[in-house]
Amino acid sequence: MVPALILYVVITAPYALIMVFLIRGWHRNPNFTTNGDLQQASAGARTKVSILIAARNEEENISKTINDILAQDYPRELYELIVADDHSTDRTSEIISSYAAEGVRLLSLREDRALNSYKKKAIADAIDLSTGDLIVTTDADCRMSPAWLSTLVSFYERTDVLLVSSPVVYFQEQDHFEKLQTLEFSFLIGLGAAMIGNNIPSTCNGANLAYRKSVFYELEGFKGIDDLASGDDELFLHKVTSRYPGRVGFCKSEQAIVYTHAKPDLTEFIRQRKRWASKTVKYKNKKIVTLGICIWAFNLGILLGALAGFFIPGGWIFMGAMLCAKFILELIFLVPVTRFIGRAWLILYLPLLTVLHVLYMVLIGLLGNSGKYVWKGRLVR
Repeated sequence: MVPALILYVVITAPYALIMVFLIRGWHRNPNFTTNGDLQQASAGARTKVSILIAARNEEENISKTINDILAQDYPRELYELIVADDHSTDRTSEIISSYAAEGVRLLSLREDRALNSYKKKAIADAIDLSTGDLIVTTDADCRMSPAWLSTLVSFYERTDVLLVSSPVVYFQEQDHFEKLQTLEFSFLIGLGAAMIGNNIPSTCNGANLAYRKSVFYELEGFKGIDDLASGDDELFLHKVTSRYPGRVGFCKSEQAIVYTHAKPDLTEFIRQRKRWASKTVKYKNKKIVTLGICIWAFNLGILLGALAGFFIPGGWIFMGAMLCAKFILELIFLVPVTRFIGRAWLILYLPLLTVLHVLYMVLIGLLGNSGKYVWKGRLVR
């Protein structure tokens, strides 16, 4: 019994400390408010903004996103929208062109050689065309409120940050699988915010990201991270953090949220998460790498405990105790996060997600660092 208890503490304690660290970090990010007067904030805005979208075969979504951006309450003369069409084979380019009279600029990629990171190429080329001082990136299937841009810019202008990470939330879920994804994704957004709160930025999301253009050029853009298809967001975040510690912020405001959709099936979900996990091979901050290994090892320990239950007496008790610890710690972390995004009811899915998350973490940890994957109809690595 004593050796088993020692093993339990050795495996569980690091994860518990990590979760306490994340809970602390989330609360260290103050709620950002413009004091309820966004019109005044917009009227006093002084930052020229370039909003960039890299789109590929998004004919079903792109018009909604463009309409939301054109409906922003930020002064129209202070922002531009550039959409880079990444070799779409549908009507994406035609739809973007239809907004030319409203000032939307179309950039058509025409690469004559294969690239592994078309998205980074699209963003870099769009930045070269941009006239703004602040670059804001989002995706072609995102939705946002009219106060989105003015909130981001207000946060940028009131703080001393060079890069602003902002929340992304899944919405319009069609089934339980998509609702489970929303809860799991809220954990990732909360983790990214918490690590910024603890001044160890680790993750962000390119669907809602802003950074100073001069810093992009100073750091030579995506040079050094352009061999991976993904990573235009958090790997660039790491570059900024390395050069300018303490100059990254999280805009913890409901009005800054960008909404997008969960993946419709398990195959697409695994492909997406494998792509995200593939970026970890480029992580240079040992603290972030250690944190990731500890989280993966804890989930692996639960899985091994479940397997040991078939051969060793007490194995399932060991697994159950670890699952209970995981559930309680993540419950404490996720309650304020889900309240912030206005989806507190998602916590009802946590008991099921706690179990499924173990299998997911172990699997993605292995798949994300091996082989290739399909993204936007292309086989990449």
